[in-house]
Amino acid sequence: MDGPWLDEEQRDAWLRLIAVVELLPGVLDAQLRRDSGLTHFEYFVLAMLSEAPGRTLRMTSLARRTNATAPRLSHVVRRMEARGLVERAASAEDGRGADATLTEVGWEAIVAAAPGHVATVRRTVVDPLSREQLAQLTAIGDALLDELDPERRMRF
Repeated sequence: MDGPWLDEEQRDAWLRLIAVVELLPGVLDAQLRRDSGLTHFEYFVLAMLSEAPGRTLRMTSLARRTNATAPRLSHVVRRMEARGLVERAASAEDGRGADATLTEVGWEAIVAAAPGHVATVRRTVVDPLSREQLAQLTAIGDALLDELDPERRMRF
């Protein structure tokens, strides 16, 4: 093997991070599916649209903000369109790309889903940590994102 192995402290930190990365998405997804009929990714798409001017984003921008490939996002948005949560149309900017717009039904869905989602985020991430630990988590996330997301696509 090239380079040194992780020392015990590094290994412990790494394994805990991986455990959180593996467990948290399932917890968030299960709650949203049970309470709102949305996947966590669908919720994320709705959230990004709800925060955009006019509740509309070009599909390429939405893909960057959600870290989705164009085919995955297109597939999910197609399913969400069939449920009346979003609409797609030729881009108002130049007509070449497509825009996704949050519908009133989509707005109502995210408004209804948000309290349960926030309660789950609080219970699983926020409440177990002190204010100091939350600040450290933010700093840790920023440090990791500097490496993982140098273009700052996933920072809001």
